Amino acid sequence: MADYTPDPRFSDLGGAPFYDEVAPARFPQSTLRRRNQRWAERIGLGGLSDAEWLAHFARFDPLADNLPKPLAIRYHGHQFRNYNPDIGDGRGFLFAQVRDGDGRLLDLATKGSGRTPYSRFGDGRLTLKGGVREILATEMLEALGVYTSKTFSVVETGEALERNDEPSPTRSCVLTRLGHSHVRFGAFQRLAFEQDADAIERLVEYCIENFEPDLLRVTGVGRVAAWYRRVVARTARLCAQWMAAGFVHGVLNTDNMNVTGESFDYGPWRFLPTTDFSFTAAYFDQTGLYAYGRQPDAGMWNLSRLGGTLAPLADEAALNEALQSFAPQVETAMVEAFFRRLGVAPSGDHDLKGDFDFVRALLQWMEKSQAPFEQVFFDWFCGSASRDRAGASPAAGLYAGGDFTDLRARLCGFDPVAPDRLSHDYFRGAPCAMLIDEVEAIWSEIAEHDDWRALSAKLSGIDAMREALGFDASHFDLPGA
Repeated sequence: MADYTPDPRFSDLGGAPFYDEVAPARFPQSTLRRRNQRWAERIGLGGLSDAEWLAHFARFDPLADNLPKPLAIRYHGHQFRNYNPDIGDGRGFLFAQVRDGDGRLLDLATKGSGRTPYSRFGDGRLTLKGGVREILATEMLEALGVYTSKTFSVVETGEALERNDEPSPTRSCVLTRLGHSHVRFGAFQRLAFEQDADAIERLVEYCIENFEPDLLRVTGVGRVAAWYRRVVARTARLCAQWMAAGFVHGVLNTDNMNVTGESFDYGPWRFLPTTDFSFTAAYFDQTGLYAYGRQPDAGMWNLSRLGGTLAPLADEAALNEALQSFAPQVETAMVEAFFRRLGVAPSGDHDLKGDFDFVRALLQWMEKSQAPFEQVFFDWFCGSASRDRAGASPAAGLYAGGDFTDLRARLCGFDPVAPDRLSHDYFRGAPCAMLIDEVEAIWSEIAEHDDWRALSAKLSGIDAMREALGFDASHFDLPGA
């Protein structure tokens, strides 16, 4: 287990215009529902008793040598491309910052911890269903190799909440996330809205010092452009990982994307049952703005808004060049993410175009055939090493079709990566998927019977998949980083 290493850096920015000190809500009940022991051990908190855990993650007593008061971070954002200057941390705050065993700065931040100056008409609370859904999303994405925040803690808080999108009254909780950064694109937008170029520069320097310290060697105006290029690269990688996971975030507003390229702020997310580029997760996304196939477009649009806030600090041509690198970087990241999911080695730099054409052809076949999304990656993991398994799959009839012949030949021509992974018991069963009917069934057992066994069983299944695939989404580095 790593040592607990507190390092509260965000408060060094000095308050306004970056954050407000706030007080946590006081709840009538504190029932521990989720304790992420695996990640607690990585940041030196694995030895906390349950009583100590509740003191810190239900009452929010400060951690030793950490932030003395929670900080509600200020930000604005484009929501479905309409600018909203009336938002910020409205039901959450930054609670603490720590270093993990690799020296990375990590944030512990909340959702549902009470009202703040940015709550507007909200109650500052989170439904228990929202907490359960975030557990499922983050665990599934991490297992599939997506860079994501972690659901560190969920505590049921004993309040009855009224919501328009859930049967009400409904149960309440407070959730604590562990993430690499809670600096959103919208934080820069707020500072630009206030025409505070000095504060923008201070926030950029904070991000470089704590997330991209290798860029400290870059001097002058080139440093800001170099940092922006790094954010572009990280966002490209995240969008590609979502595509390879069949994940639809649902609400890709500028205030829901952060500078470290980490998936977070989960709302109406869904996983694809079958490939559908027009699939949307949010019932209110009536134009399909944030559909599965449009997520890279949303990422680039949001990056352009971030780049606009940096114009006073950097050369415009350099910023534009960085933004234009997004599309080719998405293609490169798509190859990396899809080949990783398939457990085979790409051809390398000498045929990147051919590898991307294969990914595109595979997705087109998956959409046309309506093969179950997760089944395909399960059946063909490690390519040629799984030919017999794929032949015994429920989808074997689809693979026998003539329109799959060329894809099968190309797939089996790639070298398997660590095919010994196929000896794991996970590959003797069925793929672990995360479809909405199962999510609703898990919640129904909790809501109607206070029965948490279905959730526990699902998390055990995800753990088995994580072990079998062997992905570690927590330590990705970019080339040259």
